Amino acid sequence: MKKVKVGIVGLGRLGLQHAKNLAFRIPHCELTAVCSVIEEEVNEVMQKWNIPFGYTNYEDMLENKELDAIFIASPSGYHCKQINQALEAGFHVFSEKPLGLYMEEALEVQTAVEAHPDQVFMLGFMRRYDRSYAAAKQKIDAGEIGQPVLIRCYGLDPANKMDSFLKFAKANYSGGLFLDMAIHDFDLARWYLGAEPEEIWAIGGSYARPEFDEIQDAETGAAMVRFDNNTTGIFVAGRNCAHGYHIETEIIGTKGTLRIGTVPERNQIVIMKEEGAIQECVDGFLERFEQAYLSEVEEFINCILEKRKPEVTVKDGVESTKLAYACKKSFETKTLINVKEESVAYN
Repeated sequence: MKKVKVGIVGLGRLGLQHAKNLAFRIPHCELTAVCSVIEEEVNEVMQKWNIPFGYTNYEDMLENKELDAIFIASPSGYHCKQINQALEAGFHVFSEKPLGLYMEEALEVQTAVEAHPDQVFMLGFMRRYDRSYAAAKQKIDAGEIGQPVLIRCYGLDPANKMDSFLKFAKANYSGGLFLDMAIHDFDLARWYLGAEPEEIWAIGGSYARPEFDEIQDAETGAAMVRFDNNTTGIFVAGRNCAHGYHIETEIIGTKGTLRIGTVPERNQIVIMKEEGAIQECVDGFLERFEQAYLSEVEEFINCILEKRKPEVTVKDGVESTKLAYACKKSFETKTLINVKEESVAYN
């Protein structure tokens, strides 16, 4: 079987993990080119992993006719333009979330993807490929908790990562708490509930770090959402979790409740001493979702080889962005937002 030759743009923390997976862990895949605006990153990866092509200019990489696919792991603000360019150049495209920082951009990408039906496009909602989240979907669809009526999601980043995040956010790469962090939970809610949002109320603020006020973002925020089938979503996102990286999801149904990740345990070890019973927690998304990041890219490569489309579509990216953007607007304006009215304004 032929190998899919991939070029990746973005070699930051997540981009480097994706690059390792593409280079060493995915069958029938070859990492052929790497691109970063930081020349030292490009040179280091090329030399260490024996990658044949390296670029500091994205447009130059798109001229490489040996490539079959482009993998976008650059900062969020570049996603839309780079997706459009890669599709126009004839490549299959995988892009990390979010689809874009603005609704207008996300809708432009949807139009571009639909204009290239023979190319595979996939968005990085990796939690759908995590074994626990995938198993939860199967149990919900099988009716094990009856009809889902409420979803509650916690997405909390480690407190010790706040300095690096603030640097990232001040460079205008984030899009805000709801678009950068909670968008994964919004995608899961749509997936599990089988519904789209109608009304949103979002609040939040800065508590430990006043710098979040300066960039008009929330250090910790919450949103309550009513979906179009009258189900409810409660979402909490934060940057200041003392015990580590805490991702927790609960789905309440008419016949039972399902929870994922209630204790963000690193392993099955429990240490018992003066302070009590202690379980170590995971300290970041790369550790918690290592398997999911690998599995989602395996699916992307398999879709190319098997000439089929992935379950995660550009519409999932657009609808989750609508929800995240409505939360952002509700937080900033301190008002209840009707998502359908917002959608009319976007279109």
